[in-house]
Amino acid sequence: MSIEVKVPTLGESVSEATVGQWLKKPGEAVALDEPIVSLETDKVAVEVPAPAAGVLGALVANEGDTVSVGALLALIEDGVAAAGAQAPAPRTETPVPPASASEAPAAAAPSGDAAALSPAVRRAVLEYGIDPSTVKGTGKDGRLTKEDVMAAAAAKQASPAPAVSAPAAAPAATVSGGRNEERVKMTRLRQTIAKRLKSAQETAALLTTFNDVDMSAVMEARAKYKDVFEKKHGVKLGLMSFFAKASVLALKDIPSVNAQIQGDEIVYFDYVDISVAVSAPNGLVVPVVRDVDKLSFADIEKSIANYGKAARDGTLTMADMAGGTFTISNGGVFGGLMSTPIINPPQSAVLGLHRIEDRPVVRNGEIVVRPMMYIALSYDHRIIDGREAVTALKTIKEAIEDPTRLLIDL
Repeated sequence: MSIEVKVPTLGESVSEATVGQWLKKPGEAVALDEPIVSLETDKVAVEVPAPAAGVLGALVANEGDTVSVGALLALIEDGVAAAGAQAPAPRTETPVPPASASEAPAAAAPSGDAAALSPAVRRAVLEYGIDPSTVKGTGKDGRLTKEDVMAAAAAKQASPAPAVSAPAAAPAATVSGGRNEERVKMTRLRQTIAKRLKSAQETAALLTTFNDVDMSAVMEARAKYKDVFEKKHGVKLGLMSFFAKASVLALKDIPSVNAQIQGDEIVYFDYVDISVAVSAPNGLVVPVVRDVDKLSFADIEKSIANYGKAARDGTLTMADMAGGTFTISNGGVFGGLMSTPIINPPQSAVLGLHRIEDRPVVRNGEIVVRPMMYIALSYDHRIIDGREAVTALKTIKEAIEDPTRLLIDL
């Protein structure tokens, strides 16, 4: 008896998707509810679980195919032993676990086998010279993500220890003796990102204003309270909650930064929903932390942590990313010193954060060293005047340099 695997309902107004990656191969045993294929929509990646235990049969849709809701993806054949059906369930070490003990020697192969990695991960492995078999995946079911490769590359650059040199030798053998090219079709998510960002440049009158922030007070507060904060709330005290709260002060003082142009009208919001840019395996996504003006520091940190995990696992929903009145993008986690972020339409402004580094500054007539960060506010000049943008960014700067303002609403 064959059981059909069909494209599930993908969300409101979404009627089709692209087959991103088959997580199981024909002939492999699958357990009930085990993810067997990932689908990419315009906004999120969705994993389709097996509707029954059995053996994956013929694939009707191939990777890269566009499929509609309700379309047939594959068949699951009956007749596998119950034990065999349950075997694939523990998938913690490698993206594609062995189906039997006889295949155990190949367990390390998927990390280095290009067929087992997504196109983005394959490109990152070649670009950064990382041996994927040495990197532990943090994605869904232990799969390797682009962020895992980037983190391994950063660790390799930070430490010149001899142990790092061994993985670097593997890519050299791969590229030696020829010049290779790889053509990879853009995912639906990447196509949507490209269209939205290009549309923002063509539609909005984009301008960016900059400032720098002395992070001493925030870093001292984090160092002093991080342990008791995590013990009480079960989440780490990060920088994003400080900048989110500081942004609330600025948006309340300068309502146009929290407004949108809709047709020939300007819509002002009396609430603050902040889109937080998160790097996911398939591209940048912006889940929304809602009613930030009413949330505590702990609530903000928990929401961001949950969204970050969901982005890495590929479990974000379109509802998670709907709406948003303002965006914060933290390029500092990747080492960026300065940038001009692009607004997230139909929003009118985005705050860009960057890396913290010790720099000489003048305080009370003396040159001292302080942990400084450049911050940038890109905005739509059609709705936000330069004075308003500069004032909003200055308000954020002052709140970060004197966090007491966050408590007394100054």
